Parts: sequence; structure tokens; C-alpha cells
Amino acid sequence: MSFNTALSGLRAANEELAVTGNNIANASTVGFKKSRAEFGDLYASTLIGAGGSQSGSGVLVTDIAQQFDQGNISFTDNALDLAINGGGFFVLNDGGSTTYSRSGYFGLDDDGFVVANNNAILQGYPADDSGGIQSGTPENLQIRTETISPEMTQQVELEFNLDSSSDILVGTDFDTTE
Repeated sequence: MSFNTALSGLRAANEELAVTGNNIANASTVGFKKSRAEFGDLYASTLIGAGGSQSGSGVLVTDIAQQFDQGNISFTDNALDLAINGGGFFVLNDGGSTTYSRSGYFGLDDDGFVVANNNAILQGYPADDSGGIQSGTPENLQIRTETISPEMTQQVELEFNLDSSSDILVGTDFDTTE
């Protein structure tokens, strides 16, 4: 009996290490939420005899629970990158299937739909002409650009480094001696 108790402890510890390893491997993954192994006692019971339960027969992992604590919010240069403050998920339409994610990396596809990295379309409630949010069924979010008139670029700023160990190019377009 004590051998089985020890084996159950080793199995539970192995499962907890797997959960911890998964947390470490995904620590920098956007939207990843850590997991926690939850343990419980094993009880021995008999079909005949006293009919009671006896604790101390070992341990097992009863659940691997997701921890949805608030993570760090990072700022990016992409205006479509979003973050969830608190609990919740982004609702995505992935080829007709509804999926959920906490990753807020979004961009636009060729048709103007707001999409995640896997091309699943972000869902949300549409806005009316005055900017009010309409209730009802969430829809695929699309940014329509056909009514926005194009504008010529007025100014461009460039910053770059030149390799000081490179040869100096001298020619019509690259004359640096003038």
C-alpha cells in the first residue's frame, strides 16, 4: 500500500512539473495565462467490511486551473493592437467557428477586416453614424476606407546608420567629395 502511495505522489509531482514547464515555456507569449496544478487526497474504501473511507492512500492532480489574473500591458506602434484590462476574451470568427483569445495583436486584411495573426476576424458590436454602439449580435469588425480620400505625403523623415568601415562610393549619384 505504501508503495502505491509513493507512486501516486511521484505521478502528481510529475504532472505539476509539466504544468510549471508549460508556464515557463509560454511566459513571453502574448495573451498566455498561467496554469496551476490542484491536488487532492486519494481515499481507500472497501466493498465489504467496515464500509468507511480511509484517507492517506496517496495524492492525485484533481484539476489544472487557468489563472486569469491581469497581465502586463505593453504599448506598441500598431494602432490596432489591443489589450484586455481585467478578465475577458476577444471574440474571433475563425472560418465560421467562434474562438476566444486574450492576444490583442490585430491588423487589417485586404478587405479591411480586423484580423488576428491566424486571420481570424475580430468580432464586436457595430457603431452607428453618430458613434454609438449598437446592441445585438456581434459582427465581423471592418474598417471601411472607400470613403476616405487619399492624401499626398507631405514630409518624410529617414533615420539610418552608415557603416563606417565601408568603402566610399564615388560617382554621379554618390559623390561625397563635393
